[in-house]
Amino acid sequence: MSTLTIIWIALPFFVGFISYLLPRFDRIFSLGVAIASTGYALWLYTQPPLKLQLLDNFGVTLLLDPLSGFFILTNGLVTAAVILYCWNSGKTAFFYMQTIILNGSVNAAFACTDFISLYVALEVISIAAFLLIAYPRTDRAIWVSLRYLFTSNVAMLFYLVGAVLVYKASHSFAFAGLRESPPEALALIFLGLLVKGGIFVSGLWLPLTHSESETPVSAMLSGAVVKAGVLPLVRCALLVPEVDPLIRGLGVGTALLGVGYAVFEKDTKRMLAFHTVSQLGFILAAPEVGGFYALTHGLVKSALFLIAGVLPSRNLKELQHQPIHTPIWIALVIASFSISGFPLLSGFGAKVLTMKSLLPWQVIGMNTAALGTAISFAKLIFLPHQKQEKQGKIQPGFWAAIALLIGGLFLANIAYYEAYSFENIIKPLATIALGWLAYFLIFRQTTVKLPRLLEQFDHLIGVMSLMLILLFWMVLA
Repeated sequence: MSTLTIIWIALPFFVGFISYLLPRFDRIFSLGVAIASTGYALWLYTQPPLKLQLLDNFGVTLLLDPLSGFFILTNGLVTAAVILYCWNSGKTAFFYMQTIILNGSVNAAFACTDFISLYVALEVISIAAFLLIAYPRTDRAIWVSLRYLFTSNVAMLFYLVGAVLVYKASHSFAFAGLRESPPEALALIFLGLLVKGGIFVSGLWLPLTHSESETPVSAMLSGAVVKAGVLPLVRCALLVPEVDPLIRGLGVGTALLGVGYAVFEKDTKRMLAFHTVSQLGFILAAPEVGGFYALTHGLVKSALFLIAGVLPSRNLKELQHQPIHTPIWIALVIASFSISGFPLLSGFGAKVLTMKSLLPWQVIGMNTAALGTAISFAKLIFLPHQKQEKQGKIQPGFWAAIALLIGGLFLANIAYYEAYSFENIIKPLATIALGWLAYFLIFRQTTVKLPRLLEQFDHLIGVMSLMLILLFWMVLA
């Protein structure tokens, strides 16, 4: 099992460079790596947890268990869907190479349980994501990618200082070393992970980056990549009980912040990006069940970004007067139902499981976030639609990708079949109904435009500084 795991980690990097040298087979190699990642994740559920110690006396270890399995499975399915979507799009071997490398580095981050190997994985993720965001080579794409890279690198400088402080205090880079570390180590490391994961105000770089990237890159970033910063936070909450309340509190704040922006947003891709922020909050609000929620969110959000890429407009006001193709609308409704918590889709089980794992002080905030989710996606569910003869914007692999992702939502729903009790069904349905009512009575005609001041590049580093002060205060408290 150890040998297989090492091969699985190295495979994307090896195949990535091979595919660049053999461009005729780039798509096949890429899809093969995604399938291998998916297969390995499924295989993990049949095996006991595997812990690999890479270096003696430094705490540099990898852990493969059912929790990481959820995140690895998400990464594999999302990557496969993106490759299918791009199959006949004319993407070069360079694009597929970076996609595979990004997949491999995200998987490596999911396996890490120490701060130094995680640092290496996160830095490789930054480079691969930067190159994919900049792939169109337009002025806008290059600016957005440089903005992402600069923000990410500054955050990782804070993180690296924190990792050194952990080693100084515990003589180990292991996550468990946080228990013996000074407060400033925890604050610095968490700041880096909050930025990488798009959490709370530290993640306000995310909406512009995800909304302005190409459609398949947006799907990859929101579906899988940001979770590389989220799983370490979940691990820390489970390994070090002292930080569990801090993680849960950040989860509630993130869920409310993201949905607060999303309900007023009129741009489809920006709305989906803000909902990525919000849904990451749901994962952190209940760390012990965050894996299943991460899988559900990854499938839904990737599908929604791919669908948004083929809509006739990004502007929701314009879409209300431009009927979309009925099959596309059906796919949009299914994905929107899942993220809203509708039964028969895995989003229902994920939300029930999360809500049952909340502490009493979290309930009001998370129920408010769930209501905001229903309001936001009512904007997509109630768009006009009609059968159309020509659909020029649809990529040839679009339906294969959507079938994979939405099929995954139905199959994953089986994993938590015990959620289907009368009480569990009524509450989500009532939340959705109340959200739809609020949408028609209040939000449909609302034209409030929230300021983007904190999203501006000039203020992103300042926000990091403020967040660092807040973390110091929370840790000391």
